[in-house]
Amino acid sequence: MPSASCDTLLDDIEDIVSQEDSKPQDRHFVRKDVVPKVRRRNTQKYLQEEENSPPSDSTIPGIQKIWIRTWGCSHNNSDGEYMAGQLAAYGYKITENASDADLWLLNSCTVKNPAEDHFRNSIKKAQEENKKIVLAGCVPQAQPRQDYLKGLSIIGVQQIDRVVEVVEETIKGHSVRLLGQKKDNGRRLGGARLDLPKIRKNPLIEIISINTGCLNACTYCKTKHARGNLASYPIDELVDRAKQSFQEGVCEIWLTSEDTGAYGRDIGTNLPTLLWKLVEVIPEGAMLRLGMTNPPYILEHLEEMAKILNHPRVYAFLHIPVQSASDSVLMEMKREYCVADFKRVVDFLKEKVPGITIATDIICGFPGETDQDFQETVKLVEEYKFPSLFINQFYPRPGTPAAKMEQVPAQVKKQRTKDLSRVFHSYSPYDHKIGERQQVLVTEESFDSKFYVAHNQFYEQVLVPKNPAFMGKMVEVDIYESGKHFMKGQPVSDAKVYTPSISKPLAKGEVSGLTKDFRNGLGNQLSSGSHTSAASQCNSASSRMVLPMPRLHQDCALRMSVGLALLGLLFAFFVKVYN
Repeated sequence: MPSASCDTLLDDIEDIVSQEDSKPQDRHFVRKDVVPKVRRRNTQKYLQEEENSPPSDSTIPGIQKIWIRTWGCSHNNSDGEYMAGQLAAYGYKITENASDADLWLLNSCTVKNPAEDHFRNSIKKAQEENKKIVLAGCVPQAQPRQDYLKGLSIIGVQQIDRVVEVVEETIKGHSVRLLGQKKDNGRRLGGARLDLPKIRKNPLIEIISINTGCLNACTYCKTKHARGNLASYPIDELVDRAKQSFQEGVCEIWLTSEDTGAYGRDIGTNLPTLLWKLVEVIPEGAMLRLGMTNPPYILEHLEEMAKILNHPRVYAFLHIPVQSASDSVLMEMKREYCVADFKRVVDFLKEKVPGITIATDIICGFPGETDQDFQETVKLVEEYKFPSLFINQFYPRPGTPAAKMEQVPAQVKKQRTKDLSRVFHSYSPYDHKIGERQQVLVTEESFDSKFYVAHNQFYEQVLVPKNPAFMGKMVEVDIYESGKHFMKGQPVSDAKVYTPSISKPLAKGEVSGLTKDFRNGLGNQLSSGSHTSAASQCNSASSRMVLPMPRLHQDCALRMSVGLALLGLLFAFFVKVYN
């Protein structure tokens, strides 16, 4: 990006306040140069106080420890990885120890009440422990004016490329809110750039959001309020991101969005076209996993999707939420399909892609759901015996049409959730696979740390012995045991261990996606999250850098001569305001 003057330092930041949220009329999405409003004070006295009390290291941005907590979907997790990468590249230390952190970055999910409750409780705990707080994700984006968010910094879901600025201002004691939409000639963009630095939670797995938002208007969904309408990334940008990931040792890519099936409808393309371009760049042995798609948008691409799901470098796996097997309930949900449409998709794919794993979602106790409606859903599960089933008790989300409908009694919702869970646990989806020989890709460690976790061609979970030589590799195993959610595999003694990655994976916590100029300027220290000297930061400035130029220059001045720089910036700031 081109260099800019300090006058545009806060370009498109909505508001900087100390106690109160911004009002809609104060927002400046379209102005080029935004100067924050400040309380008038005795400037001479203020400058004198600052001169007598120079800031401590804790108020100099770029050297603090930051703890990041993410709730929700893989899209949210990808956003969290991007924010962590930018902060680490700038010099902040990303820590896994919450109590040790100076600032908590809380990345929220608004799908269900419990997730928001955890988010709210974390905010309260941070305040009790006197931590600086930055809020991200769908909760503050959808409802930024909630009382418990008042006075806190917020970064919107499309503004994650500005996380360094928001954290920086928060550390200085300001409350900053960035909630604007990214647009190009009036067209809404998919979000922040895909080539930003990131820290992958798992260095072997790259999560790529192919679009944001969706085309539906489901009556129960709060996420639409946060993510908005469909906005897709161009195919070439997505392919470039995949290439870069493989060059950094990734062996598995997850495509994610609120609805992958709707991809491209806003930019004149479609999901199969994207997928055929992606499989061209996937190295042999590496795998691609598709994200959730709603039935309406997969129906018109069934033939092509079946061909893609049969590709050896694509998992034969698809997540297609049905939510209910009652057409009347689906109509109240405004899901824009009927049960017959869902069955058509599933039946076609099961026929054309032998062994495919179909995962689905069910909502129990949606407003107006009768016992007969629920029994239709039970019959659907009994018929298809979905190996992966996400059962959700209905929670009315504030501001959604479903929250205003007549609710099913809480005890009935709870009982239906238990009943459906009992049906799900009544069958064993993997018993018939004992004795099979399968090729599996090993990507992580199990929760109990006793096994490595791998997945076969159908994205079924296979536990293998913890042999470090297997991690990130394709291994041939014999299945000798099965459970409800997994199988166990014994590596074949004479089988080859295949390495799908085209290069060595990044170390855990290492920053991905730094440009060559950035690496040359900041050195290897930034890749591990440590801080560098002011001089090296200043010298690294280039048009390819992802961090805002004014911010880099400001911090250079602060660190080279804190007192003088602070006085100079304050003087320039007040001159601008009072003129």
